[in-house]
Amino acid sequence: MTQFTLTRTHARRIARASATFLRRRWLWGIRLALIGLLASSLLPPSPRAPLDPPQTVETTQPHLCMHTRLIDEVEEWKTQQSLRLVRQLGAPTIVEFFPWAYIEGREDSYDWASADRIVRHARNQGLRIIARLGLVPDWARERGNGFDVTTLNTLPEAAYPDFASFVADFAARYAGSIDHLIIWNEPNLAFEWGFQTVDPAAYARLLAAVYPAAHAANPDVIILAAGLAPTLEPPGSPHGMDDLIYLDRLYDAGAAIYFDALAIHTYGFTQPPNAPPAADRLNFRRAELLRAIMVAHGDADTPAFITETGWNDHPRWIMAVSPAERITYTLDALRYVAARWTWARTACLWVFRTPTPTLSYPDHFTFVNTLFQLHPIYSEVQTYARGWLP
Repeated sequence: MTQFTLTRTHARRIARASATFLRRRWLWGIRLALIGLLASSLLPPSPRAPLDPPQTVETTQPHLCMHTRLIDEVEEWKTQQSLRLVRQLGAPTIVEFFPWAYIEGREDSYDWASADRIVRHARNQGLRIIARLGLVPDWARERGNGFDVTTLNTLPEAAYPDFASFVADFAARYAGSIDHLIIWNEPNLAFEWGFQTVDPAAYARLLAAVYPAAHAANPDVIILAAGLAPTLEPPGSPHGMDDLIYLDRLYDAGAAIYFDALAIHTYGFTQPPNAPPAADRLNFRRAELLRAIMVAHGDADTPAFITETGWNDHPRWIMAVSPAERITYTLDALRYVAARWTWARTACLWVFRTPTPTLSYPDHFTFVNTLFQLHPIYSEVQTYARGWLP
């Protein structure tokens, strides 16, 4: 196979496209959050969905995982049906977002209802949850941060103990049901870091605040350092920092003793999963470069979890592939992880289903649409995971 080498123009084009993808995905997530909050405030409580008889996941691929978006669902039956379909797919694990701002909207006042609902149905379907924690409530953003404008991702360092306290309470409440916690999301991007200066040392200090509190609350908890956005942002960029550089500096800041595993985000974009990795290239095997940094820092015994990966088949997005290529690349990537990445505990596909359509390219990452109609890739991955292939 001829190796494709990026020119500087290609690298810049891909960097811009990936930055746009990540920014729009974030804005889409915020829109979903606002829609969910508005709907929950206007609608009466939905009736509670009765649990199914206890289920187990039938699979031949224990590393398979789906990233879900359940926290913004208003109707409980939709959460239940999503998790049924994940279980029937043959994925034993999900990654789900549990926003701090939703649960502790007022200081020292917790509303666990939405989180409890997800945990209840996931446990009923026999699914393990990896929880991603983040999104800052108003009261925590106002603590002497020195900014005129804050976002839901702005966490002033003075509020690190508050976030650590929330993580500890979360870890204690769900001990035995959720024992894997991802701290934050893509802190190498400016908009995920509240438009503060991207700072690996500051994130290392956040991990140092969270780690002992979480382990004191649940000794069995596994703390995952956040998945980094795959990006080719140049040095000094106001938009973020190259994920390879960020991870190296995170280790230099002494963060290794404050996480038990590393979350990794690695997307294929337009390349097949066997395309070789390179520092100036964004593709599926970029994860191997992140793993090499872990090994170089003497952290080879620490596992990694691929918590976001996949391909998009939108007909007009520059970083998409055809529907047939998406299926082929996804299955080949899952086989690649199972055969070669012994250090990767999961391969989590983005994204199973969203509560509302975006009417744009993010819809073409999904496996099931908002009406619970299955996309062809669902059946193909199910056939692979359940061992139905000849």
